[in-house]
Amino acid sequence: MTDPLQADAVRVLSGWAAPDAGQDELRAVFLEHLAAHPDGTRRACAPGHLTASTALLDASGTRVLLTLHGKLKRWLQLGGHCEADDATLAAAALREATEESGIPGLRLDPVPVSLDRHRVPCHPGGSWHLDVEFRATAPPGAVPVISDESDDLRWFPVDALPPEVDTATRRLVARSLA
Repeated sequence: MTDPLQADAVRVLSGWAAPDAGQDELRAVFLEHLAAHPDGTRRACAPGHLTASTALLDASGTRVLLTLHGKLKRWLQLGGHCEADDATLAAAALREATEESGIPGLRLDPVPVSLDRHRVPCHPGGSWHLDVEFRATAPPGAVPVISDESDDLRWFPVDALPPEVDTATRRLVARSLA
């Protein structure tokens, strides 16, 4: 039996028009991973697993909501692991963004903005997150609510992110504005 989330991930990544050669290479790596690992969208897949994250912009498109991650102690975009109830990558990204922001009524663009691959301590010896990144917009006047996963949650101007924000998050925010 085929995992619906795995099938959706293959469909989305196969049809995705990468914005540059580096992103296209990552797309191929993600697809190879999914072909080799039938559980490649699930956290239990120790070599690595797909995750879904979101650059959440305010209604004006001038601010992005970042979370001060409770475990990593770094400002990051919203997102995380796919769960058994997630039928699509877009659904996983929207669920994560809603849970972590506390904002109802988010509008998610179902076409990924970018991909990122990074080491994480999910399993003994480490693992990889193969992050499929989306863009969402909050409704006007949205007020975020800090979740248990965050130490802080703040809107930042898209052109004035905190200095400690990593390159991958900066790239996602920039691509979300394009």
